Amino acid sequence: MPQNKQSWKHPGGKLREIGADQLDNAELLAILISSGIKGKSAETIANELLKKYGSLKGLADQPFEKLYQIKGLKEVKVHRIAAAFEIARRIVEEVLKDYEPREK
Repeated sequence: MPQNKQSWKHPGGKLREIGADQLDNAELLAILISSGIKGKSAETIANELLKKYGSLKGLADQPFEKLYQIKGLKEVKVHRIAAAFEIARRIVEEVLKDYEPREK
């Protein structure tokens, strides 16, 4: 962790300062979204997505087409979010394999 004790307001700086595990879901999602649009920050867009779909899982269950309709989300941002969810899914799959009973 960096030694710089600057107090960050944006999620990326907070992640750097206090660690990913200390950020809420909207802050983590805002990092993936990266930048907002005029009048709407990445964090605002992230909060709107979580409110609309109820949770990260609810968001992950949405088809690309629905996400493209959200103001502030273009193709690259949707693909970035989809890639992060797929990475998470694969991690869970690997972890679950570790708990499968092994035949002797």
